[in-house]
Amino acid sequence: MITVRNVTKHFGGIHAVDGVTLDIARGSITGLIGPNGAGKTTLFNIIAGVFPPSSGQILLDGEDVTELQSHELFHKGLLRTFQIAHEFATLTVLENLMVVPDQQPGEQLRHAWFDYRRVREVEARVAERAREVLDFLQISHLENELAGNLSGGQKKLLELGRTMMVDAKIVLLDEVGAGVNRTLLNTIATSIQRLNEERGYTFCMIEHDMDFIARLCDPVIVMAEGRLLMQGTIDEVKNDEEVIEAYLGTGRKHERQATS
Repeated sequence: MITVRNVTKHFGGIHAVDGVTLDIARGSITGLIGPNGAGKTTLFNIIAGVFPPSSGQILLDGEDVTELQSHELFHKGLLRTFQIAHEFATLTVLENLMVVPDQQPGEQLRHAWFDYRRVREVEARVAERAREVLDFLQISHLENELAGNLSGGQKKLLELGRTMMVDAKIVLLDEVGAGVNRTLLNTIATSIQRLNEERGYTFCMIEHDMDFIARLCDPVIVMAEGRLLMQGTIDEVKNDEEVIEAYLGTGRKHERQATS
């Protein structure tokens, strides 16, 4: 579904992403891991159209989308969430979902004035869909709560819910589990699995929680110092010497050799 071909991104003399080539298969939940500063979020930003690569190419379903911006990719079904949730704090949870679908007639003044019945009908359909999303995510009880009052985990669920308000093809999840308690983390993981299995969502996620990655992701892609280090199953990744060295340093590698 997503093909990244020899992508680089330079910020002055810093090579944040350095010649990365990878594929994200349709229907997969792909994990993207690596130590801090590995270039993971920069790569996400390039794929999501936040900024273009210095060189290389991004393909979505075989179409070159390298130069497209985030709002253009949104219309093609590519969405992303953020490590720090970007909710509308003064709107309710329901309203946060309802603002996602674009081209609603109520957004245009002439419809609001002269076609009020149509505006109300569309709003009712969008509200119904939003309530179905809340029910799917098991947060219906928060419908009328201001989004700014939610816990960190609830805000991550709300961000996931916003991707369900449009016809998403692929969702990039940036540390969806960061700072989330175990109960809500389990709810988030179950929701991701259901969206993948029942609705055909493709996911790629940056995550540091290896248990969370192990539960959800196959394959797992490892980056270090802006480069692709390896790709494989979670067991292959956890037992790879280069990965161990990138995360833990040569001391752990030598320790393992000494005890083997």
